[in-house]
Amino acid sequence: MFKVYFATSNKGKFLEVKRLAEAFSLQVEQAPIKGVEIQHESLAEIASQAVRQAYRKLKAPVMVEDAGLFIEALNGFPGPYSSYVYRKLGVQGILKLMEGERNRRAWFLSALAFKAPKMKVKVFLGRVDGEIVLQARGRKGFGFDPIFQPEGEKRTFAEMEPEEKNRFSHRGKALAELAEWLKKRGYI
Repeated sequence: MFKVYFATSNKGKFLEVKRLAEAFSLQVEQAPIKGVEIQHESLAEIASQAVRQAYRKLKAPVMVEDAGLFIEALNGFPGPYSSYVYRKLGVQGILKLMEGERNRRAWFLSALAFKAPKMKVKVFLGRVDGEIVLQARGRKGFGFDPIFQPEGEKRTFAEMEPEEKNRFSHRGKALAELAEWLKKRGYI
């Protein structure tokens, strides 16, 4: 099994990635490294900078993931600022911003950056489309999961068991891309 560190202090995100990684023969170990996160419109650029910082500390295969909730009616807000907006406004704040809005289309985007010795940074993207529901539902998951309902589903991410959420997961799609890339290079 190929071992890779996942640089994150977010326990929920780590557990989600750890579960997903097992299906791809990846052994993931948490590295709770907190670097300086740049402000940028691109999740890929944010993740790339963060994985470079993490690699300088670990000198071992490492990945960093940055994700965001993009709401069409809010011109893609909160996007790369999702974590900050979640801390300041929370789920109810987003629902307040969406009051009276008929266009509920939204998507989660994940940028998973990977760096290993003698390799350049490589970024893998995953996206899941859906909509913002009218009121928060469910107690599972984390972040904006209680207000996001993926296309083709009647439940929010927070109403799903982790295995169910992983079938749709933007994070899972990005991780699958990384695993395929590693497989083509003979690492797994």
